Parts: sequence; C-alpha cells; structure tokens
Amino acid sequence: MTIAAILSGKGRDVLSVTAHQTVMEAAALLAQRRIGALPVMDGPSVAGIFSERDVIHALANHGADALALKVGDVMTAPAITVSPADSVIGALSLMSRRRIRHLPVLEGGRIIGVVSIGDLVKYRIDRIEADAAAMRDYIQTA
Repeated sequence: MTIAAILSGKGRDVLSVTAHQTVMEAAALLAQRRIGALPVMDGPSVAGIFSERDVIHALANHGADALALKVGDVMTAPAITVSPADSVIGALSLMSRRRIRHLPVLEGGRIIGVVSIGDLVKYRIDRIEADAAAMRDYIQTA
C-alpha cells in the first residue's frame, strides 16, 4: 500500500499559500475549506507547511497581532514530505514519530498532493475491513 493509492482515491487538488500571505488570510482559508494545514509554496517548491498548530503558537506568542504576521514568519519549515512510492505504514510511522498530521507528497521535487493522518487511517481501516470480509467469505464457502 503506497501513498499513490491514497492520492488515487482522494484526488490531487492542492490548496496552498505563499510565505508572503498573512496569517489571517491563511487561517481564513483553513476555516473556509475545513482543513488542518496548507503547504507554503515558493514558486514550485514547498517552503514549509502552515497548520492550525502554527496559528495557535502565533497567537500564544504574539496575541491578536499574530493575524497580521506573514505565513513565512510562523510556518513550520522545512516541511516533512513523502513520495508517492512511500508506504502507508511508513508514512503513519513518520507522522507518529514527528507528531505531525499532514504530509505534502512530492514527485520530482514538485507537489502532487497532501495526505493527512485521517486519510491514511481511513485507508488502513478500509483495507482491514476488506481483508476481514474476504476471510469471512472464504470461511463460509469452505
């Protein structure tokens, strides 16, 4: 099971922000789209990732003035990334070790998608349920 399988099921649309946008603009996009993180792009390259956690830390450190800061001032950088060929289990392990919930997916240095821990867990549960159903069918026909 690879990250490519996850992307094939969820699509490859990638919303992003730039380091020059304000925290307010990026937070509004997170809220509007009901997502937890956005890759921060510098042209075709991923400069970092901006997440709900970054908003919380910025507010804790700067108060309401944090909303006027630039995303580049508060983003998590460098972004931890995976490739489409990476395994789902490996990505889950990486997320657990690094205590992160979103991974940009890079192919040839370009972003082709973003996977969340929810995407990976859902995929694993779906596979486990499919395996269990196949085992039940096998037992019933044996």
